[in-house]
Amino acid sequence: MVGHCQRDDERLLQCMDVEKLDSEVPMPSGSEVYEELKLLSRISYPMILTGILVYVRSLISMLFLGRLGEAALAAGSLSIGFANITGYSIIFGLATGMEPICGQAYGAQNWSILGPALIRTIVFLIISSLPISLLWLHMDHILLLLGQEATIIHMAKTYILFSLPDLFAQALLHPLRIYLRSQNITFPIAICSGIATLFHLPINLLLVQTLDLGIKGVALGVVFTNFNLVFLLLIYIYYSGVYQMSWKGFSQECLHEWKSFLTLAIPSCVSICLEWWWYEFMIILCGLLLNPEAKVAAMGVLIQFTSLIYVFPSSLSMGVSTRVANELGAREPAKAKRAAMVGSGLAIVMGLGALSFATLLRNYWGMMFTKDYDILRLTKIALPILGLCELGNCPQTTMCGVLRGSARPNIGANVNLGAFYFIGMPVALVLAFKVKIGFSGLWLGLLVAQISCAVTLGVVVIRTNWVVQAQRAEELTKFDGYQKLSERGEVGS
Repeated sequence: MVGHCQRDDERLLQCMDVEKLDSEVPMPSGSEVYEELKLLSRISYPMILTGILVYVRSLISMLFLGRLGEAALAAGSLSIGFANITGYSIIFGLATGMEPICGQAYGAQNWSILGPALIRTIVFLIISSLPISLLWLHMDHILLLLGQEATIIHMAKTYILFSLPDLFAQALLHPLRIYLRSQNITFPIAICSGIATLFHLPINLLLVQTLDLGIKGVALGVVFTNFNLVFLLLIYIYYSGVYQMSWKGFSQECLHEWKSFLTLAIPSCVSICLEWWWYEFMIILCGLLLNPEAKVAAMGVLIQFTSLIYVFPSSLSMGVSTRVANELGAREPAKAKRAAMVGSGLAIVMGLGALSFATLLRNYWGMMFTKDYDILRLTKIALPILGLCELGNCPQTTMCGVLRGSARPNIGANVNLGAFYFIGMPVALVLAFKVKIGFSGLWLGLLVAQISCAVTLGVVVIRTNWVVQAQRAEELTKFDGYQKLSERGEVGS
């Protein structure tokens, strides 16, 4: 942002003034920290509950796949992994592009921006799901080229074909959640998720056992549950009346400002996907190690652990993103700075808790999934390293939320690219294959990536000029504000 301000002498003087003003933005006092913790908890705690419910739903689906046999479990896992890489991560990442728009507009009390932003995002995600659908339709050809077993590929394609409607459900679900969360409405999301999860088990029993649909039933169970959640959220939005201030009916504004929206959505998507895909690449690399079956299985067990732990920093990240966006939109740079600092500090504490949890469970976690000695041994060795990774992952995830809330997702994308693929990946490859550390070397590479990412983002957050960000928010929360800044190259900077 400072670089853009230095384009001419007049703007340079403006930057010097705001830098002076920013130095006057104080660090929060003890009472302000406590107040911020309460505000963050109101947003983040319901999101943690929602994340745990989503995790429970995925476990239920995996249990039903396991009851169908080893082949169905392998095929379902392969299909889910393919769907995560090529579909779900992209839809989720693109949806986060509306976070700063809605969050800052709500803080500025410019309600009329929220409705069009919601519709614009849904339309874009539905359009984006079309090429993803084509990719899913040809999944078998892609997996054959990657050398996967033909029998498993046939079942995996069946699963993903019956999961196709879920792309449309996700295109509705993520924007609706962000629309509500930007208005500090998160507890109803948790309630609706809880109701949908309660029906997930009987839906699977009906489809898989009663109707004997097998792997098709498991896939359709996920689809029906997500559509139930969308339906419940729409009912809440309508009967609560939260839409009345932000929705004045469909208008041309709903389909305007695509360039500026994409300038936020694409970097957000890249940032999320780069980290998400890393774990899938680690599974592939495990297949190149000695005794690959045990290592791939152990990686799957460990990823279940990381998925559970990730619920907490990701929920905190959403809360921090909302708080930062709201305060910047309200022209409160001191409070935005407070939200960023308190959230980052809380993330460090969360990382220490994750490290302790991983260390305590190193002898027991693997037993929940298998009795195989090799898998249990690998899990026991890697869990403490995984816990150390969370010391970087929790702050890194939270600080990415700070960047999203301040409409600077491109910084997170650049940092994730450098940390994970230019630093972490080479280290993982060298340790695993050259130094011959093997399985643990892959996790040590992730540790290096997470630490370098967290340190870099920490420097970015500390050096953020919150007065400048508040001034950007003032322009961003106008109907044509994103377009003007996009033309100057300042959206996402």
